[in-house]
Amino acid sequence: MELVRKIGRKTIRTVIIETEAYKGFDDKASHASRGKTPRNAPMFGPPGTIYIYLVYGMHYMLNIVTERKEYPAAVLIRGARRLDTGKNLDGPGKLTRALKITCALNNTDIQSNKGLYLGKRIVSPVKITSARRVGVDYAGEWSKKPWRFLLQ
Repeated sequence: MELVRKIGRKTIRTVIIETEAYKGFDDKASHASRGKTPRNAPMFGPPGTIYIYLVYGMHYMLNIVTERKEYPAAVLIRGARRLDTGKNLDGPGKLTRALKITCALNNTDIQSNKGLYLGKRIVSPVKITSARRVGVDYAGEWSKKPWRFLLQ
């Protein structure tokens, strides 16, 4: 999918090249595995809700809710490729820095948001591979789920 960011008069178009899925209460790698909190409340919103949180006090993580309201599931956007330069924004922190994404967009609807939204489908699913999720070894068997998706 195309991920579009509008900042003032500037529009940055990217194609999402890496994501990571988190699903439900049982997924020990998910922020929702211990229930609803003020931090993770956007994960319990309707599909298309933007969930942004800060890690290590310096990196914003962009997630988009994927399931029905009150069922916490989201996709972390781990990387994108700028369509104007071809430059990869590898890593969720680099992505949000380059697109100037902060918690100001948290708990908004990606499809009605005028500053950050999903555009058209760019590639076919045939070009997508899966792998283990990154940085969630603490989640035991859930860390081995092939829920990281990469555009080849």
